[in-house]
This record gives sequence, structure tokens and C-alpha cells, in this order.
Amino acid sequence: MEFIHIANWSVITYYCVITMLIIAYVLGSIPSAVWIGKKYYGIDIREHGSKNAGTTNMLRVLGKKAALPVFVLDFFKGFTAVVLINLLKADAEISVAWLINLKIMAVFCAVIGHIFPIFANFKGGKGVATMVGAVMGINPPVVLMCFAVWMIMFVMFHYVSLASMTAGCSFPVLVLISQSTWWMRTDEVSVTYIVFSFVVAVLLIWTHRKNIRRLLDGTESKIFIWKKPDEEGESIHCKYHDDHVDSPKA
Repeated sequence: MEFIHIANWSVITYYCVITMLIIAYVLGSIPSAVWIGKKYYGIDIREHGSKNAGTTNMLRVLGKKAALPVFVLDFFKGFTAVVLINLLKADAEISVAWLINLKIMAVFCAVIGHIFPIFANFKGGKGVATMVGAVMGINPPVVLMCFAVWMIMFVMFHYVSLASMTAGCSFPVLVLISQSTWWMRTDEVSVTYIVFSFVVAVLLIWTHRKNIRRLLDGTESKIFIWKKPDEEGESIHCKYHDDHVDSPKA
């Protein structure tokens, strides 16, 4: 029935929907890690560490002061991309169910923009922070619970990749629970949203396939935020050494 409904959309509605999805992709394409790395540290973050333009690699290579603004910007570009879809509520031709579907499409557009950014030669990061922000625009309680899962795994094992994959795999489980729990439910039960949650879990596993290999080999590096790493150097260094790059710009 929904596909019959979309066939009845006017040209203006199609134009507004396509425009919003393009905006979502453009927002996702903002390469915060690349720009901050070049502007304030004189390096292209994609040439160092894991070579991903994201929060974890910024933390690994340049430290917390560089990673925090990257996370905030990546989170809010995803969040903004989805929240802007609410403007389509003013269009009477778009039903509540299709509004949720369009938000889900905006999530994918923003994440694709982060992975393949038009402003950085289509070479970006894994899109985890952007996806978290985008999904927050759909269902905040579920995202907060996923974050709790992420935090527990990170505090216990100090692997960002493992924490991210575990939180991602818990997402569809929490979505299924949310559809029958009034305080976490979206506007209405959405099969598309449930399918989307499973796609997100699979996507996170796929984007972390190299990390999985390193975890199995025992070569994945740990990151310590609240305490110093042990003397054997299991942690990834949170400062970039002088033999790789000059000191950060003032």
C-alpha cells in the first residue's frame, strides 16, 4: 500500500525528498577529521594509523584533543541530516510510515557521504559516529542504550572496534524490544526500521572486517582513556611521534 501511496506523490514532493537526501549526503561528506588534521596538525589523517578519517584514528594518532571535535562534528552531521527530514511533515502527501522510511534513507545517505566524501576525494572513514548521530534522530532511547553497551565493552576490553561491533549487533535486538515498549517506540511499528537495524549491524561488521582479523590475530591495539597503558606498550600511542610528523601547529 505504501508503494501505491508513493506513486501518487506530486512532482514537488519528489523534488523535496530528493533534495533532502542530497543534503544528507553532503552533510555526511564533511570530512571533519581530514580538515582538522590538515588545519591544526599539518597531516592528512588518511595517511597515518589505520588510514581512516574518523574519531578512533584521530585518537590513535593525534590524541583526545583532536578526536573530540571530530566525534562531535561527525555525530551532529548525521543527526542534522535526519532531523531535517522532519520538515517534510508539512507535506500532507508524506505519511508517518514514509517519514520514518525517509529518515532511514537519510541515515544511509549521511553514512555513505562519510565513507565516500565528495569533499575529500571519496576517501573517508567508517561512519560509526555519523551513523550514531543519524540514528539518534530516529530513536534516541535505543541509541543511548547502544552507547551504554559500547561503553561497557570499551571499559572492559579497551578495544574501540570490539565495542563498536558489539553495540552495533545489539542495535537490532534493542529495536525489536523498542517496538513493543511504549517509552522507546517510534511513531509507529515500522518493519522497514527493523530491517534497517539488522542492515546496520551487518554494515558495521563489514566495515570492521580488518579489525576482526587483527582481533583474532591478537594484533589489534588498545586505547586507554582514563588510565595510562601498561609498560609493555599494549596501547596505541595517543601522540604522533616526531619521526612521522612535525609538532602540531600553534
